Amino acid sequence: MELQQAVLGRRSIRQFLPKPVSEEIIQDLIDKSRWAPSWGNTQPWEILVATGKSLDEFKKKNRAAFLEGQASTTDIPTPKVWPDHNKRRYSKLGKSVLSALEIAREDQQARMDHFARMLSFFDAPAVLIFSIDKSLSLEYAMLDVGLILQTFCLLAHGKGLGTCILAAVITYPEIVREVFSLPETKRLAMGVGLGWPDVDAPVNSFERNRGDLDEFVRWAR
Repeated sequence: MELQQAVLGRRSIRQFLPKPVSEEIIQDLIDKSRWAPSWGNTQPWEILVATGKSLDEFKKKNRAAFLEGQASTTDIPTPKVWPDHNKRRYSKLGKSVLSALEIAREDQQARMDHFARMLSFFDAPAVLIFSIDKSLSLEYAMLDVGLILQTFCLLAHGKGLGTCILAAVITYPEIVREVFSLPETKRLAMGVGLGWPDVDAPVNSFERNRGDLDEFVRWAR
């Protein structure tokens, strides 16, 4: 797959097939992803790969915490307020997802079920959790995590796999630390679900959109 094709074709997958991804494939993807650039080549990311029984336990506890109404306690604050143009894009995506799933706006139970699925990572057979040491400068380390995340997702897409970058993976850090014995010295940065996409699922094929160039590009000549 050509690079341009991978960039334009990659999308967030919200329904995976019940088919495992081999450790060899995951290892190879990470091995290649580590060539992503980072500030001064510091490579601050640390990656935990969850599959099998440990992932099943994590999904179960994460989903239960959500259904019990536990508040999010992320290590890194999630955005609460957006400028209007960002809010419109966020809202439009939400509407596209719910429409693809045929969930009516007023159907609160169906919406709750959808969010519960998101908190169990859309049944992805593998989840990667990216963390950084708490001693690091957060702003630059997060930029570096974003770079390796994008690299990983593009490489996965090139192999026919699907990914979904999910803050839902790190919504409850105490569960992550309990299930995977992650030390308190590590700050959870982001998670990503990995698996084989269900290409027939409408939620994986609705029309995507991006802002026009003149919305965020200014030339100085």
